[in-house]
Amino acid sequence: MKHHDVIIIGAGAAGLMCAATAGYRGRDVLVLDNAKQAGRKILISGGGRCNFTNQKVEPNNFICSNAHFVKSALARYRSSDFIELVERHGIEYHERDHGQLFCNDSAKEIVTMLLTECEWAGVQIKLRTVINEIGQNEQGQFELITDKEHYTCDSLVMATGGLSMPKLGASPYGYHIAQQFGLKLLPTHAGLVPFTWHSEQKQKFEPLSGIAVPSTITAKDGTQFSEALLFTHRGLSGPAILQISNFWKAGETISINLLPGVDARAAIELVLANHPKQSLRNTLSHWLPKRLVEALFDETLLNKAMNQLIHSEVDQLAVELESWEVLMNGTEGYRTAEVTLGGVDTDELSSKTMEAKSVSGLYFIGEVMDVSGWLGGFNFQWAWSSGVAAGQAV
Repeated sequence: MKHHDVIIIGAGAAGLMCAATAGYRGRDVLVLDNAKQAGRKILISGGGRCNFTNQKVEPNNFICSNAHFVKSALARYRSSDFIELVERHGIEYHERDHGQLFCNDSAKEIVTMLLTECEWAGVQIKLRTVINEIGQNEQGQFELITDKEHYTCDSLVMATGGLSMPKLGASPYGYHIAQQFGLKLLPTHAGLVPFTWHSEQKQKFEPLSGIAVPSTITAKDGTQFSEALLFTHRGLSGPAILQISNFWKAGETISINLLPGVDARAAIELVLANHPKQSLRNTLSHWLPKRLVEALFDETLLNKAMNQLIHSEVDQLAVELESWEVLMNGTEGYRTAEVTLGGVDTDELSSKTMEAKSVSGLYFIGEVMDVSGWLGGFNFQWAWSSGVAAGQAV
């Protein structure tokens, strides 16, 4: 039986960050993971370039049943702290829309950086390891039985991620351990995920696959995002859809403004005044892709000249352009979701250390808990911040 001060289950973003932090404090740290390589979700993130954080990270960029929970960790390890780490390792990066930061070259650089930090901090990492059982002995130490070894530790950190992207090894293991030790879980569902069409919608809109347009999308609760909307073979995607999916509930409609920043009624009136004989089809095709126009509006209406439109038709046009109400069938689910909403109830955890209030020495970090960030590097920042918070405490 081998003893370590700290055992971390999960060699992903949060786990590796926690391991390096604890290792630098002189702790004897072991990281266990059943994957073949560390940081698999990091490697595929951001199209292989890893949107590793955001220039401006605020608590309101996160979804959590306790809105105050994220404040402490985010304040103590900021995005600027992680950017400094990236720069120290000579990783070149660039900024995209909304303060998103990406590697110039490859997400592999972030994984290499984390593994290097762990190596410098004296951390041991064992991959391809299956954990068969976790318990506690009479001394209050945690006991882990794996397919290879039998371990004990004083501090156990669950950094197992959520249910998103099962092909990369996602599993509910962290939730099972939380339940085993009596912690409450909140219902989980897929977040940052594309929507799917109903069958009749699919027939109508599938030919639009590949079309992307600027949009402002509003959920039933009033949450709103202005980003690109993408039509796919199966439904709707793009940044705006992924963002709004975190705030959508089954059976609710979403409202899509296809002309964000434009007063549709005023724009129509302007064309009526200057080009009264222009067809509605040509008018709308100046603003939107022609295939989208033809899918959204009736053929007879599109063939009318602008001055042939009656008032009610103009009113309806303006409404449909600015607030197209869509009832989607559902989402793509965990298969393509970038995050898992819900998880270990944060009321069970210390917001300063991520330690379970009722189980001394047991910690939960990253996606396994009920904290999910917006699209744009916020989920990685939560991994870094929660990892450091626990790493400073174990």
